[in-house]
Amino acid sequence: MRKVFVSMAVLVVMAMPMVAMAEDALGEAKALLKQETLESSRKALDISLKVVQQQPKSFEANWVVAKAYRMTGDESKRANVPNWKALCKDYGKKGMTYAEKAVAIDPNKVDGHFWYACSVGTYSDGVSILTALKEGLKDKTQTGLETSYKMDKMYNDAGPVLALGRFWSVLPWPLKDKKKAVTYLEEFQKYFPNKPEGQVYLGAAYLDVKEKDKARAVLTKAAASNDKYYSSMAKDLLNDM
Repeated sequence: MRKVFVSMAVLVVMAMPMVAMAEDALGEAKALLKQETLESSRKALDISLKVVQQQPKSFEANWVVAKAYRMTGDESKRANVPNWKALCKDYGKKGMTYAEKAVAIDPNKVDGHFWYACSVGTYSDGVSILTALKEGLKDKTQTGLETSYKMDKMYNDAGPVLALGRFWSVLPWPLKDKKKAVTYLEEFQKYFPNKPEGQVYLGAAYLDVKEKDKARAVLTKAAASNDKYYSSMAKDLLNDM
């Protein structure tokens, strides 16, 4: 019996460095994802995939992989890489899978719910919103976003607030809800008034409800920003007014 206890103690001691290494690796991946570039997202994905392969039941590892897949797809679209639609389709689908695992492991934390919904968005970029709707992803996405909002609406820089606004804005008729879109995006604007992404989305939502003066004001700010992607979107919307 004593030998059994000794063996178990040895196993625990041996496992501790592995856990610490995994935590350090995930910390590095998270730091890379904050840089919000294609290169940093790819590196974060490589690192977090290695961790989740070693610890498939880790809540932390699964949601970080989901985020890394989502952001790599999103940054591929922003960089306009030649095969960005195929990447968004593939990475969005994989992000959904890992996020669902995270939710199954711990449904009481916001991370899995939020990155699942965001991954659906990336997948939709690759296959089209209509295709995603035909596959029954609307209700799952809405549930993920609304759950995230209730749990912690300020998560990921008020990500659930921004995502809900965009969600209701881009859905086709009759699912689209223009008023809800404006409400959520105005809320986000209160928290982050100088973020070009929020300005562009709010501007587009204002145009949907025929508030051209309000749309012009926020889109002009976005057009003057240093963010080339959203600056370009803002200028296109202004030109179409």
